[in-house]
Amino acid sequence: MSTSPFVVLLPLSLLLGGCASLDRQSAPEPTMPAATSAPAEARAAAADGDQAPSSAPESAPGSVPGQAATNSAPDPRNIAALQPLDSASRTADIVAQPSAYARDRAAILAMLGEYAVSFDFQETVPLSSGYARHKDKTTGAFEAVVLVEDSGPRISLQHLLVVGDQVIKHWRQDWEYQAATRWEFSADQTWRVRSLPAEQTRGAWTQCVYEVSDAPRYCGTGRWRHEYGAPTWTSDRSWRPLPRREYTQRQDYNALNVENRHTITPGGWTHEQDNTKVLREGERTAHTLVREFGFNDYRRIDGFDFSPAYAYWQRTADYWAAVRSGWQRRIAQGDGIALNTPVDGMPIIAAFFAQAASFQGDQAPPQADIDAIFARYTQAPGTPAAAAPAPPNGSTPVAQAHEG
Repeated sequence: MSTSPFVVLLPLSLLLGGCASLDRQSAPEPTMPAATSAPAEARAAAADGDQAPSSAPESAPGSVPGQAATNSAPDPRNIAALQPLDSASRTADIVAQPSAYARDRAAILAMLGEYAVSFDFQETVPLSSGYARHKDKTTGAFEAVVLVEDSGPRISLQHLLVVGDQVIKHWRQDWEYQAATRWEFSADQTWRVRSLPAEQTRGAWTQCVYEVSDAPRYCGTGRWRHEYGAPTWTSDRSWRPLPRREYTQRQDYNALNVENRHTITPGGWTHEQDNTKVLREGERTAHTLVREFGFNDYRRIDGFDFSPAYAYWQRTADYWAAVRSGWQRRIAQGDGIALNTPVDGMPIIAAFFAQAASFQGDQAPPQADIDAIFARYTQAPGTPAAAAPAPPNGSTPVAQAHEG
């Protein structure tokens, strides 16, 4: 694959473990993860739902190291060179469900599976005098989407990148039917819980997207439509933070106003984004720069080895369940949450991934250590912020991947 700017660099030693806080026999008091000096850096995506790395990592956060190489590294954007799976019955089976609710659920669950993914972003309409459109951005990845929860009106899907034989825990999407509330991005590093009007949420699904650390990213609410045999969900317009793919490259805007569209196709599914890049001051729009079109194409394939993703998730699922529970509890208690980190969120990402790298599936999650990370890097909205902690020693927050 070609080199891409959509990556995060983290030190190998941080990603592969070495945390005193995870030694539960010798360290009764919770301590924060600390990195040791690293002989090399590992490339990885650290994002939530729109982009991915285009170069294989030496090692990666949430990865499974030390396995013999079995995947050669084809370009996931070259679908003709892979083994695409295409079936008209895929969408027909959804449309044939006996009720709108059943059709909606079947469409969401149809996003599970194994995919070659292309991520494409193109600035389109300049909205500011003298604005020059930036270059298009495109990359690709191999991604497995696994089921975290299905309780009927609530469905949770976890995305896992496979890069060579490394596994990277990627973004997560949660769906809730007729949700009464959702959290919304309200200011830098801040999300607040807000009520949804009954007329907006009646018959509708709210999708919330989360970072690789399971921190909130954005939510949207809309209805699935199943006309023409093409199940499609379109959100309302909502706010999200600066895309991770541009954290280190752009200083002229800090938020996106976005409408999302998900469509189930015979060959997979797509995620379209109608983005407007905006400079906000708190919740006030100060300046609009440009519109952007994002198109993420998930194509079902055969013949690629996704088994490392399933092995990683089997080993770490209990750990990440404890992390998700921590986020949910704090968001509920504070009517939202704020991060006490630099805008890239790397300290909390690095801390959680260091713990996950050392976690064994037959252990109980290190709850005291997880809580210590939350205590250091999160707070209720409106709480006076302490100085943002620096990344752990030895880490190098550089160009980061993803999101839209």
